[in-house]
Amino acid sequence: MTHRPLIILTTLVLALSSCSVPKNVTYFQNLQATGTQVSPQAASTFEAKIKPKDLLTITVVASNQEATKNYNLIVPQISTNITNLTYSQPAIQPYLVEQDGTIDFPTLGTLQVAGLSRSELKKLILDKIRPAFNEEIPIITINILNFSINVLGEVNRPGRLTVTNERFTILDAIAQAGDLTLYGKRDNIKVLREHANGSKEYLTVNLNDQNIIYSPAYYLEQNDIVYVEPNNVRKRTSNIGAAETLSISVISTLISITSLLVNILRK
Repeated sequence: MTHRPLIILTTLVLALSSCSVPKNVTYFQNLQATGTQVSPQAASTFEAKIKPKDLLTITVVASNQEATKNYNLIVPQISTNITNLTYSQPAIQPYLVEQDGTIDFPTLGTLQVAGLSRSELKKLILDKIRPAFNEEIPIITINILNFSINVLGEVNRPGRLTVTNERFTILDAIAQAGDLTLYGKRDNIKVLREHANGSKEYLTVNLNDQNIIYSPAYYLEQNDIVYVEPNNVRKRTSNIGAAETLSISVISTLISITSLLVNILRK
């Protein structure tokens, strides 16, 4: 009988500790074998669209260097002195996509680029400049310099992710952010996206659903914000965190005192 207080208090501590054990932390819970059939959505190739305020590099390369000069935005040469020898390196100036979705391209003038993919913009420019290169087909390279994603909320390493590959999925973002914490809500991840026309929308992603690969938020776009909402356990903890910590400290103290009293009463 003398051990009953100790047993009761120990049970209370264990109960409080068990409250923080999350459920439903497994991804793709309803995943089933579906064979090798590929849906039209999965078969389509994703390409990010250019948006206002994007920074683009556009280079035109051909054997006729005099012709390419008319279509490359090159800043004044930068001279460096190494061992008394002077080297000059031309630098490509990036294009800032204006709020109306346009850029000023050398020789061609104003081009509407927002809403186009890199391949679509490449074709647009090639069609306009090809006559200047006779039989040669110039090589056009386009890159989006500011392709980055913000990951916030219940992940182990929240922050801004710089992306070098535009085929960047929400699973890639979660992996680079160190995965979700045990308190992350896996069935209601929010993605805030701004479209090329300036409109904004919230998309939700359920990591427990095998159909996540068909979600419009599966492939992320530049400047997307991914927010992992805390689950109910984390919400309760944040509301009573200080009180719960104090309660556990008090209970631990009571257990120590009770254990001491039990030992004294035994004597």
